[in-house]
Amino acid sequence: MQKDIQMHDLVSDKTGLIFKIVESLNKILREDQQQKQPLFLSINEQFLLKLVTGIVKNPKKSYVIGIAGESASGKTTLVQNAAKALLKDKRRDLFTTISCDDYYKDASDELKRAGSYENLFMTGFSFDTPDALDLQLMKSHLEKLKSGESVKSPAYNFVTCESKLDMVEKNPALIILNEGLFVLNNDVADVDDIKIYVFTPFSIIRDRWYSRAATRGKTGNAADMQFENVNQAAQIYIRPTMQTSDIVVNGLTTAEYIEEITEKIINAITSILHLKNNLENKG
Repeated sequence: MQKDIQMHDLVSDKTGLIFKIVESLNKILREDQQQKQPLFLSINEQFLLKLVTGIVKNPKKSYVIGIAGESASGKTTLVQNAAKALLKDKRRDLFTTISCDDYYKDASDELKRAGSYENLFMTGFSFDTPDALDLQLMKSHLEKLKSGESVKSPAYNFVTCESKLDMVEKNPALIILNEGLFVLNNDVADVDDIKIYVFTPFSIIRDRWYSRAATRGKTGNAADMQFENVNQAAQIYIRPTMQTSDIVVNGLTTAEYIEEITEKIINAITSILHLKNNLENKG
């Protein structure tokens, strides 16, 4: 009985609740560090406290999680498997995803005029600079989702370079997963509540990139030309954003482990919040 009273006192007090959740998350992080391929490479401890404080004080607020990293670093894998864990919660308003890749500007006419990807790249065209995307449209969609409005994202074809606007309806949610090359860049990052950078060794990125490029119609010299540009652009636009991120994660972790640890984090937060709500309702 005395233990129940102490727990009620803890969870009914916001400060105690905040530290209880942080304690649970730190336990998960310590266990993660024991893995051969831990998911978390670094995390800002002040950020963690700030995040949990925000969740406790305003549990209905929407959070944009910006997930960046180099091309083929594993951003999409992280998002897809985090989403699998989120789907286990049956709430329809729990999460939605916005992919930076969907916001590439239409370059189908340029590709047709050039006649091939190799010729297109010889003109100086690049898919790997912020100018190749409509980042302001993406940012406006993120802001609308945070404020409770639905949006329709574009759809981009990586083979034909054609963009079609207003194609996929996205609904507002508590968690908005935003992944892509430039989601942590200065002109977009201020809409992010959580900034995550996916780090993967260069040799792994190179192998993954060439495999994916082949599925998009880029092989031989055209692939070599684009990958050289990818590497140069990453040095300027992407790698520096690791320094401004709140969390750096490992792009070599398995899909299964990403799903597993995401579920643990969700459960750590929601179970304590549910306990608090139940005790308050009984009181």
